[in-house]
Formats: sequence, C-alpha cells, structure tokens
Amino acid sequence: MKGIVFTEFLEMVEEKFGIENVDHIINYSSLPSKGCYTAVGTYNFVEMQQLLFHLSRVTNISVNDLIYNYGLYFFKTLTTQHPYIFQHYNSAIDLVASIEDHIHVHVKKIYPDAELPSFKIIDKSSKNLSLIYKSERCMYMFAKALMEKTFEYYQENVEINFELLNEKGSEVKFLITSYGGVIKESRNIGESFTARKKCPAKS
Repeated sequence: MKGIVFTEFLEMVEEKFGIENVDHIINYSSLPSKGCYTAVGTYNFVEMQQLLFHLSRVTNISVNDLIYNYGLYFFKTLTTQHPYIFQHYNSAIDLVASIEDHIHVHVKKIYPDAELPSFKIIDKSSKNLSLIYKSERCMYMFAKALMEKTFEYYQENVEINFELLNEKGSEVKFLITSYGGVIKESRNIGESFTARKKCPAKS
C-alpha cells in the first residue's frame, strides 16, 4: 500500500482524535516501519489493518466506519493532487464509470507498484450505474465514501446502495443512482495536502 494512504490516515487520526491516539495506535501495533511513513514509500497492508484495529478499540468506532470516514477525509488528496481527473469529466457518473479503464491507468503511471481494486461495470446510463468492486483488502467502505464525495464535488444528489457478494467483503456490488440537481453543501474540498515524512514520537 502506498505511503500517502498511511500519512493521510495518521493526519486524520491526529486531527479527529488527537496526537496522543496517533502515538497509541503506533505503540500498540507491530509495525516493521515503526510508524514512520513517506508519501512515496510502499508498506505492507497489514500495518494499516493493525492501525485500524487499535484505533477502533480506543475510539469504540467500528473498523468499517473508520474506513468510511477516512475515505471522506482522503478525497481532498485526490482533488488537490490530481485535479485534472475531475476537470476531464462533466459528471460524477462518467468519472466513476471510468475508474478502471482511465483513472487507474494514470495511477499506475505514477505508482507502478500500486495494488488497486478492480471496478467492473455491469450497467450504465446517464443516471444509473451498477458495478462490481473487487479487492482482497475489503475496503469497500473507502470506495463508497470516495464515490459519495465525487457526487458532492459535482454538486449532484446521489443514492448509493451496495450488496456484499461474499462474507468478508472482497467482492461488492454497488448500485448508484444520480438525481442531478445542486446540493446545498458548499463545494469545499478541504485543505491542500503537504507531502512530508510522518514519524510520530514514541511514548
């Protein structure tokens, strides 16, 4: 897993739960990296699983809910680091439908060793989209959050439903319906990401 996913995650934990909980989840996890990540590095996904597990225990928030909220938080990184992706599409439906064949192709050019989920389009119209998400990391709630924020970015009302196709959630069917219109929330996509080495102090 790319380091930017770790650095942004720890930034979210610090912002939402405090620096003491950043130190806590690192100290209680067995991390070959020792919790010292760079945005361009590559790290074992097991480290993220441990961080999520210990954050869930200390906050009493389920792992899936943490993953979902992290997806909402991470969206600003996509819009600030890769704004051309959003400029290329006129609607959220078109962007989401192009994840597999366009967006992930560009991601691979930037991060050749990135391990990405697959998104297979089942059916698509101007207002509806159904697709199958597949990933052994089972972070479908992260994908759901990013899709929701994409529709918010384009100021479209949306309903996103999903069905787990297996128990662990490595294969999930998403049903997306866009209702168009302008949502009431502002189009604020958050502060810009500053790439830096994050190595929290041990207690």
